[in-house]
Amino acid sequence: MSVIITILLGLASRKFSHLLNELVAKNAGDVIWAMMVYFGFRFLFVQKRLFLAILLSFLFSFGVEFSQLYQADWINQLRGTVVGALVLGKGFLTVDLFRYTTGIVLAAAMDKVTHRFFF
Repeated sequence: MSVIITILLGLASRKFSHLLNELVAKNAGDVIWAMMVYFGFRFLFVQKRLFLAILLSFLFSFGVEFSQLYQADWINQLRGTVVGALVLGKGFLTVDLFRYTTGIVLAAAMDKVTHRFFF
């Protein structure tokens, strides 16, 4: 459920960015994307320690960002599709690494707090 909610929030942050504070509008999409990645790994490895979901989230998110340095025609065609752009991005930005870090840390903190509260 958290993956679906974060996908919806991420899409809304892009669609309604004109209604958001400029700082939030610029950064929310990437932060929420990284949160979605974390929640996805957490769902897949629910019986494992939080550290595994955090580690895999960093590896995946940073891997996707660094893959944007590779500019072959075939992958650029994938990036030219809506789904490809949402998953693979379009161009490398160092600031995205900070945004991903923020999203993963926030998601892990939320996970830890809600786990304590509900379980």
